[in-house]
Amino acid sequence: MTTTAGGLRLEHRDEYPHPPDDLVNFNESVYASGWDARSAMGGWMRLGNRVNEGYAELSVCLYLPGGRVACAFGKPSISHNDAFDAGGLRYEVGEPFAAVTMAYDGEVFVLDDPSVLRDPRRMFAEAPRARASVRFDARGVSPMHGGEPTAPEHETLMYYGDQFSRGHFNQHTAVTGHIVVGDEEFPIDGHGWRDHSWGPRYWQAIWAYRLFIANFGEDRALMILKNIRADGTSRRRGVLLVDGEYHEVTDLDVWTEWDDNQEPAAARLGVRTAQGTAVIDARTLTLAPLRNRRRTEDGTELRSRVAEAFSEYTWDGRTGYGIMEYIERVEDGAAVGYPL
Repeated sequence: MTTTAGGLRLEHRDEYPHPPDDLVNFNESVYASGWDARSAMGGWMRLGNRVNEGYAELSVCLYLPGGRVACAFGKPSISHNDAFDAGGLRYEVGEPFAAVTMAYDGEVFVLDDPSVLRDPRRMFAEAPRARASVRFDARGVSPMHGGEPTAPEHETLMYYGDQFSRGHFNQHTAVTGHIVVGDEEFPIDGHGWRDHSWGPRYWQAIWAYRLFIANFGEDRALMILKNIRADGTSRRRGVLLVDGEYHEVTDLDVWTEWDDNQEPAAARLGVRTAQGTAVIDARTLTLAPLRNRRRTEDGTELRSRVAEAFSEYTWDGRTGYGIMEYIERVEDGAAVGYPL
């Protein structure tokens, strides 16, 4: 099956690994989240194959009751890009465009105070560890969205820019499965999101962005992105899922309420589509403060902060759950996008 819409191409084969090109920073990434509304918990997992650099980026971030976070991060070695399977994290396609499974079996850090993530060296040395088993069986409840540009003039359709991915698609999902951490077991029967991207990726290619993803049930969900460039201009993109159809975002305003660490405590979104308008509120329940660092050939260290906030959303009186993700470069000790 092939779909082509608005200058983007997407085929069933894009669900599977792509042949890597010669770029040293070629990355092929898969991501899945699952949130249980009854217990107000869940998590996300990501595996990014950097085969030309010989490793995969592994991230598991679970938001447990009581404001705790269980997490795993690593760079397991890989020698090919034939599968998404490294370090105990694996991703399998059950049916293209319809069903995938992401699962992790391995060790996690268990953090009563997620702020320990600000000092990774301390976390790795001191944080308690436990065995974990996580499984998200994700069934698509929305159309597929995205793809790969069919011509250079269509590269402006790419959400994240050509130095963060060449192809990218995503889908809202219904999710069943479980999270087991030590002797605690939590069933997951809710909703989530999945995405898949391939092409060059440096995290520092993002100057600053604010990403909002949430589900309110099978009939309503959102993905909204404000991608801010270094020159101060921005791309405002995304979709609202309404009764099984995606409404493309045509305009967007974001107002952020910041905490004492200059990280998002809450946000209000003003969204316009061709079908109407929406005002959506989000508030952080538990924040995982992460980071990414890269050293250039001349020895310069480039840093980005990655604020991953498990959040409660409200829209037209309905409550949903998902993530607020704020990524931005850090220069001279300051986040470049703050306080916007």
